[in-house]
Amino acid sequence: MISSNEFKTGVTIEVDNDVYTIVEFQHVKPGKGAAFVRTKLKNVKTGGVVERKFNAGEKVPKAHVERRDMEYLYKDGDLFVVMDNESYEQTSLTDAQIGDGVKWLKENMKLGVLFFNGNVIGVDVPNTVQLKVAQTEPGVRGDTATGGTKPATLETGAIVNVPFFVNEGEVLIIDTRTGNYVQRA
Repeated sequence: MISSNEFKTGVTIEVDNDVYTIVEFQHVKPGKGAAFVRTKLKNVKTGGVVERKFNAGEKVPKAHVERRDMEYLYKDGDLFVVMDNESYEQTSLTDAQIGDGVKWLKENMKLGVLFFNGNVIGVDVPNTVQLKVAQTEPGVRGDTATGGTKPATLETGAIVNVPFFVNEGEVLIIDTRTGNYVQRA
């Protein structure tokens, strides 16, 4: 159990049978009435953010989330097989468990898998990935002056907007948080 007075950014707590990470907190001591703690909590499973007030000194169960470094091996039907780097134990994950990171998965990629009570509750994909352009329209001479973009399909099937000068077969660095092109590798 953790007291609301001990809240810090990044601490994981259990609220209404869900696991939340404290994104923001503020101790409020109004002139009249009891003090309280105003928080913004991010649901670890869904990514949704909620605001919640806690009375000062209120006890909340602390969630012990374990992060294991794993390596993505291959896709088996609808499941994604990952391997623990320490025990070499393989685990199958669904696309719902991985979330938006599915479109960036490439074999042998390092992932951070989050466990709570022995169950997978989330996957941390690296902030940037290097992916090869599988298909895009060829650039036309002179198009680069406008600073426009064109769609490109990457080796994982994800579609991102890239500058006109990018051609098929080139390796690009993509920001997985925004899905934007960063630069050529």
